[in-house]
Amino acid sequence: MTGVSLSRASVWRVLTGRLRWSLQRPERRAVERDESEIARWVTHEWPRIKKGR
Repeated sequence: MTGVSLSRASVWRVLTGRLRWSLQRPERRAVERDESEIARWVTHEWPRIKKGR
């Protein structure tokens, strides 16, 4: 669009230096996760939602 091309290293420097972005990774699994509620949702709610397609 602008005709400017940057290397990956340059993009990283712009994001972390000028824009103050940081590398963020999600946690493996939420502590509040309720396996029984997830199983209930998959067996009861998901089929109902899927039928509505």
